[in-house]
Amino acid sequence: MRRIRAAVCHEFGAPLAVEEVGLRAPGPGEVEVALEAVAVCHSDISYADGAWGGDLPAVYGHEAAGRIAAVGPGVTGWSEGQAAIVTLIRACGVCGTCGGGAPVYCATDLGLAPPLSTVAGGPVKAAMACGAFAERVVVHASQLAAIPDEMPMEAACLLSCGVITGVGAAVNTARVRPGEVVVVIGAGGVGLNAIQGARIAGAARIVAVDLSAEKLEAARAFGATDGVLATEAKPWRAVQAATGGRLADAVFVTVGAIPAYEVAPRYLAPQGRVVMVGMPHSGAMAAYEPVVLAALGQGMVGSKMGDVVLARDIPWMIDLWRQGRLKLEELVSGRWPLDRINAAIADTRAGAARRNVIVF
Repeated sequence: MRRIRAAVCHEFGAPLAVEEVGLRAPGPGEVEVALEAVAVCHSDISYADGAWGGDLPAVYGHEAAGRIAAVGPGVTGWSEGQAAIVTLIRACGVCGTCGGGAPVYCATDLGLAPPLSTVAGGPVKAAMACGAFAERVVVHASQLAAIPDEMPMEAACLLSCGVITGVGAAVNTARVRPGEVVVVIGAGGVGLNAIQGARIAGAARIVAVDLSAEKLEAARAFGATDGVLATEAKPWRAVQAATGGRLADAVFVTVGAIPAYEVAPRYLAPQGRVVMVGMPHSGAMAAYEPVVLAALGQGMVGSKMGDVVLARDIPWMIDLWRQGRLKLEELVSGRWPLDRINAAIADTRAGAARRNVIVF
């Protein structure tokens, strides 16, 4: 059993404790990765706050990148020293969902033993199938995607969640087409990537909606053509004014705020769709008029991890990055050591950060 340093949650809502934990060797189908960077995602913060329950003690973190340190029995295609991102997408590859091209919804229990433990041998949860607020992880090989050696790890790790969630929501879930009007509610880390995805897909107008004028200005650098303050009395009217009278073919809600979900249908054109990306706390409820959606042929659809297929989408996104068409480094707000993870979380809570990254 290897000892590693990790940021452990012992109590919901309390600061994480950086301490030693045990990490077992990779078993059949598994790989050990020595991490070099892991981003702080709002989902990690919500879990640590107890928003969705879960077992404690736990190590959160799921947006990571590093190099292969060891390969378990039966694993092919990976070798020690190879650069990779680590995601929470654990897929069997053979069930109906995986075979249908939706591995993010695979529900097969692969029967893997917990990789983490206390130094005394007690249980520690590797949350979201990763536990990446740590120096190393042991994960299933399906959770990895190769990256080029020259790619900066603090940029590459963002491909594990924030980038694929936003870009994938636009390209895979909503299937934005050239000429469409897109509204993105929330210009944070995921929202900026939804904006990038809509730009790459050829949207004619991309309107960012946020409470912060500074975030709206930053959104333009990622492809937003217009910005609307959410504090306006009827912000959907401002969208119409910006687009010559058109409402949105697709509205992306990238924040977990109930008011954003309740107002989202107001931005829709006939036959438009709301794409639900942000994750409210369990039990939170939103209200809307279903008769309006029915009469106008509108719809609402969820998007988990951008409906990504790692083997298909990660090489494509890396190619876009190499061409300068996908911004990654520009998403990094700050770089922090593991010992300062609570400060990085506090900075993320403050709302201005795109992505804070823990570097090892």
